[in-house]
Amino acid sequence: MPKRLRRLFQAFFPRGEEPDDAFALAFLRGEERTLYLSMDPRDRAHAVRVARRLLRYYPEAPAFAIRAALLHDAGKALRPYRPLERILTGLYALPVPPYPLRRGIFGAFQVRRHHPLYAAERIQDPEVRALVLEHHRPQSLWGKRLHQADQEE
Repeated sequence: MPKRLRRLFQAFFPRGEEPDDAFALAFLRGEERTLYLSMDPRDRAHAVRVARRLLRYYPEAPAFAIRAALLHDAGKALRPYRPLERILTGLYALPVPPYPLRRGIFGAFQVRRHHPLYAAERIQDPEVRALVLEHHRPQSLWGKRLHQADQEE
């Protein structure tokens, strides 16, 4: 619960942190760069923190795992960043279908629940796509490590 309250506070009063896009773009390829740059700056900054944490804990991490860390929340880029929607969807997750993608708060619940799917559908590399798809329910070794690095936020 303290983690959720901290995230709630940060949604209303975001850090003035700029994402280190140069760091991210050095790892990403082709369409991955476009996908990364389409993300909200706060999501990009979070993605860079997760990737750096993954590298700090696992310096032997393969490139595909770092790229997945940088893109794990890219599915959230389907809609504008609305802090109140993100807060509500972070507090409670409705069981909503992924498609058709709707507008309004229902769409926000869809993006919250299915953003790994939305991102994975736009990633060509099968290893990166697989890790992004499983980042909320890790099954593989690198999926678990990515999840661990993401959960420390």
